[in-house]
Amino acid sequence: MAELSIDKLFTPESIADPYPMYRQLRESMPVLELPDANLVVLSRYADIQALLRNKKMGHDNFVGLSEAEKAQRLSNPAIANLTRTMLLMNPPDHTRLRSLVVRAFDAKRVEAMRKRIRATVNSLIDGFIDAGAGDLKTLLTHPLPVIVICEMLGIPKSEQAQFIQGTRISGRLVDPTPMSEEELITANKSSLESKAFFTALCDARRAAPQDDLTTALVQSESEHGKLSQDELTANIGLLFAAGHETTVNLLGNALIALYRNPEQLASLRANPDLMPSAVEEFLRYDSSVQLSGRHALEDTEIAGIQLPKGRAVITLLGAANRDPDAYEQPEQLDITRERNKPLSFGGGVHLCLGAQLARIETAETLSVLFERLPNLTLDNPDTPDWKPTVTLRGVTALPAHW
Repeated sequence: MAELSIDKLFTPESIADPYPMYRQLRESMPVLELPDANLVVLSRYADIQALLRNKKMGHDNFVGLSEAEKAQRLSNPAIANLTRTMLLMNPPDHTRLRSLVVRAFDAKRVEAMRKRIRATVNSLIDGFIDAGAGDLKTLLTHPLPVIVICEMLGIPKSEQAQFIQGTRISGRLVDPTPMSEEELITANKSSLESKAFFTALCDARRAAPQDDLTTALVQSESEHGKLSQDELTANIGLLFAAGHETTVNLLGNALIALYRNPEQLASLRANPDLMPSAVEEFLRYDSSVQLSGRHALEDTEIAGIQLPKGRAVITLLGAANRDPDAYEQPEQLDITRERNKPLSFGGGVHLCLGAQLARIETAETLSVLFERLPNLTLDNPDTPDWKPTVTLRGVTALPAHW
């Protein structure tokens, strides 16, 4: 594996099943240095956990680029928009932006949404239960998280259909492998459409404030230095994308894992109280976020090697979650697993804001689904069609009958 490159790491075969490649990396090259790319790839749980907590690691996505190269990248609306989000910011800007939204995702507020989430799941199932068969992703696992985040942001019901029918950000934007020209054109178009929509929504909330997250962010503009207009629309767009896409994938991956392991499915159906531990196991077993990236903001050491300022690091979260040094029998799905602390939501200052919301959405969706559709069967759990993305892992469809 000495001649590996990023493209060779993430082949179509490894996208369909990355775990053999992860295992090989952990056992043979747990700290994989790719000098040509100025990059290090980590795959062990302890190393990745330490890096995510290292305050000397952060984001500098233009490291090593000339001013002309930086300007060329920023000429793409999708890339420029992404750089304005807290996802790719470091403190103090990251702290400033995160502090404005963190209250909307605190445990008490999110827990209060459980009843509404359950009602939405039931409503969606009411709409398709009589069909007897269909694509569960289109019918349930995609629209549910979209509706939830739309309601949090205050997107009117009359506008929600366009978000349910298609996302406005490409998962390829956050992949470590280069986008094709066609993918970049599509991402730029989606980014401009997203900015236009959220600009109009912000204008509407300035004129008529509501009890929603967009209003709260708009009102923060009045405090000097809080949010620029570009930051405002970029981060509302981020909240929409991050607030649903990973949960869509988590739900699909969980169902596939269960139907590939029928004894675990039977156990969960027979013991609904296992759902909280089951959700943690779904997160660990086949994470909807497979990797994250960081840069050394100053010279530091990680995993026994020196990282000079500017060195990029890819942390393979999916590999860490199956590290035998962190978990017994890590390749097995075990919904009763104890002391389960997967790295699927990241860590440190960038720990996912919506972690608890994703857990509740997953738990409520699966609970209601198994109650309402006792004969539910996935049509092809062993051969699903995986989306061609590296960072975000999920399927394109969930054909089923019930």
